[in-house]
Amino acid sequence: MTLLFTPPTVSVPVSGIAERFSVRRVYCVGRNYVDHVREMREGDERDDPFFFQKPADAVVGGDTPVPYPPRTSDFQFEGELVVAIGAEGVDVPAAQALELVFGYAAGIDLTRRDRQRDCRERRISWEAGKAFDASAPCGPITPRESAGDLATAELRLAVNGEVRQRTPLALMIWNVAEIIAHLSTDYRLRAGDLVYTGTPAGVDSLVPGDVVRAEVSGLAPLSVTITENGSHHDAR
Repeated sequence: MTLLFTPPTVSVPVSGIAERFSVRRVYCVGRNYVDHVREMREGDERDDPFFFQKPADAVVGGDTPVPYPPRTSDFQFEGELVVAIGAEGVDVPAAQALELVFGYAAGIDLTRRDRQRDCRERRISWEAGKAFDASAPCGPITPRESAGDLATAELRLAVNGEVRQRTPLALMIWNVAEIIAHLSTDYRLRAGDLVYTGTPAGVDSLVPGDVVRAEVSGLAPLSVTITENGSHHDAR
C-alpha cells in the first residue's frame, strides 16, 4: 500500500534517555480544582470528571514559539500536570490505574476563552476554544519511577516571572488514578496518550511577548514564548 502523504510524528522528550515519547492522543480533564470551578462560575463541585480532546499535533515543546491564535481576543493559560500513558487499558480500576502511567510532565492548556464561552452558550463542542494549533505545550516527561511523590508536589505557573497559579496537586478533585479509571471507561487507553489533569484558579489572558513557565515539583519545567501571528489576532 502506498500512502499519499505521511503526517509528521509528534513526540515529547523524556528526561534521562535519548528516546522520545510518541504522542497518540491528547485528553484533557475539565474542572478538576474547586477554586477553578468557582472562578469560572460553572458546574457542580461534586460532578464526575468530564473530558475533551485536542489533536496530537497541538502538542509543542518549550523550544517551539507559540503564535497568538487567530479569531480571539482572550487567549488564556491553564497550567496543568500531564500524565503520559505507557500501557494499554480499558475499564481500569483506580487501584490499578497507576500501572498504566509511563511518566509525568508540566503542561499548559492554552484556551481561546471567548470562543469557549461562545461554544458553551450555543451548547456545542468546546473544540473552537480548545483544539487549535499549538494549544497543548508539554514539557519533558519524567518517568514515573523518577518523579517522586506527586501527592506532595506543587503546580506553579508564572507569566514573565510573576507567579499566577500555585496549588498543591493534592487539591485536585479527582486524583491521577481516579482520572485514569474514569477515562478508561469511555476510551481504550494506549501507550502514547497524554492526559492533561486540569487547572487551578488564576487563569488569565496572554499577549504576544509573554513568557509562560509551568512547573511541577520534581519534574522538568516548561517555558514557552507567545509570538505575534499577524494583525488578525484581535478579530473574532
